[in-house]
This record gives sequence, structure tokens and C-alpha cells, in this order.
Amino acid sequence: MSRPALKDRFDAEAYLAWEAEQTEKHEYANGEVFAMSGALENHVTVALNVAIALRSHLRGGPCSVFISDMKLHVQADDAFYYPDVFVTCAESDRAESRHKSTPSLVVEVLSSSTAAYDRGAKFASYRKLPSLREYVLIDPERLSVDLFRRGDDGHWVLHPFVAGERVEFSSVGLALPIEDLYEDVRFDPEAASTHP
Repeated sequence: MSRPALKDRFDAEAYLAWEAEQTEKHEYANGEVFAMSGALENHVTVALNVAIALRSHLRGGPCSVFISDMKLHVQADDAFYYPDVFVTCAESDRAESRHKSTPSLVVEVLSSSTAAYDRGAKFASYRKLPSLREYVLIDPERLSVDLFRRGDDGHWVLHPFVAGERVEFSSVGLALPIEDLYEDVRFDPEAASTHP
């Protein structure tokens, strides 16, 4: 999410109608719209790798994988987001073609301009989705995946993964080497050395 769009506040239905006519994507939160900026190559490559792995694993089953052009509705926050990748297995989501609202897994690939938001306010909003089992944050500049999993007690627990480990998406029954998520990613040695 970047800057508020130059548009008066409006309700969710007005946003959906307005957004359908736009050439750029905008997220929506509580009456305001926010223009989305383009992504860098590593970001796009990681997101594509995740989507391909999930789609291949879930093919032929009841779950669907969506990429960043499909909106995710968080009704409790009157918000619509464009996650990089998400999975829904809910029959109710099949009836709505403009957006989905019952994900089991959401993946966001971090960028310098959105990392704090993805870890903070956006995660707080996603946690209000009763169906959500896992929220995944992937750093496109180094082998680092933070997977937050909701336990049976409702508490979220961080499961970090680094080079040489297998990332476990338990919500969809998929485990794969972290390196698979970074296939064809070209790391910038200078960016990696200045990363926290």
C-alpha cells in the first residue's frame, strides 16, 4: 500500500464498481483507497514460484490459488486487499468472482515500502479472518521466510525458515525446500549485506 488515491471516501460497493474501471490497482480500507505500486523482479519471481508450487500441489482438489489480481475481503475491517498469493478452500468463495473472503493461507512478499505495514496493520487485519490458518512473509532479498500459524487456541506462533530448511505450509499440507521459493532469484550482494 502506498499513498491514498485522490478520491472521496466511499463505501465498499462503490469502491468495487470504481476499482473495476481503473487501470491501476487500489486497496481499500474503511472508506479510503490506496494506490498500489509496481513490484521489482525478485518480488514477482518469488510470488510466482509460491503460486506455482501451491497450484501444482492443490491441482484437482477443492482449493483454489489466487495471485495479486484477486481481491481479498476482510469484512471485519471493511477492507479489500490484493495479497501476492492466497489459497481458499471454501465453497462460499466460488460464488463470488470479484473477491474472496475465506482464505486458509495468505502470502505476502515483502518490499522496503510495505514491509512494516505487512507485518503490522495488514497482519492485524488478516487475523480477523476466522478461516485464516497461516500468514507468510517472504523476504525477496535473502533466504528468509516468516510463517505465522494460528494454533488451536487461537494464538499465532512464528515459524521462521532460513537457507537449508523446508518451509511447511501445514494449512495446505505442503512442505518444500526454501530454495524452491527463490528459484531464478538473483540476489544483490550489497542489499543482502545491509539487510538486518
